[in-house]
Amino acid sequence: MNEHSNTVPIWKKYSLSIQEAAEYYGIGEKRIRQIASENPNAGFVLEVGTHIRIKRELFEKYLDDSSVV
Repeated sequence: MNEHSNTVPIWKKYSLSIQEAAEYYGIGEKRIRQIASENPNAGFVLEVGTHIRIKRELFEKYLDDSSVV
């Protein structure tokens, strides 16, 4: 086995899965899915096949501009 892991730290990832985003931002998975479905054309939603990914930096900007999540 290789000593070095090929795992990218979550704060360096371009996009996050719903589960990763929930852990990273402290928001429930259900609420993140709801935010993504309410904002389908938002720049932070990335659809990869049937999976939804959250663009980390753009979602952070969305959260910065939001007063309620």
